[in-house]
Amino acid sequence: MPAKYFPTHGHLLVCQGPNCQARGSALLHKALWNHLERESLAYYKRGGTLRLTESGCLGSCSFGPSLCVYRAAPAGAGLEEAWYAAVDFPLAARIAQAVHEQAPLPAEHQYGPE
Repeated sequence: MPAKYFPTHGHLLVCQGPNCQARGSALLHKALWNHLERESLAYYKRGGTLRLTESGCLGSCSFGPSLCVYRAAPAGAGLEEAWYAAVDFPLAARIAQAVHEQAPLPAEHQYGPE
């Protein structure tokens, strides 16, 4: 039996490095996972399109919890990525909703190249 394919609009990674964990990233991941489940946004739910993964260090150790997003760029022009520092649950939920709706990502707390 072949593996089942689930369409995905994007992938959210929540840092679980020691500095981010000290700032609550484990709780953020759990709260975000519960939100994706409750709102049927998780990739394996009917209508869901988001994947959520715990990651190793994302490099903004003094500004955690950190979250990274990967999704297809508008008009299929490659891969879009966004990096966030000091993420709380309301921001994580807004990021997830934007990815699910294929809407512009929130600019709040983004870091990295402009």
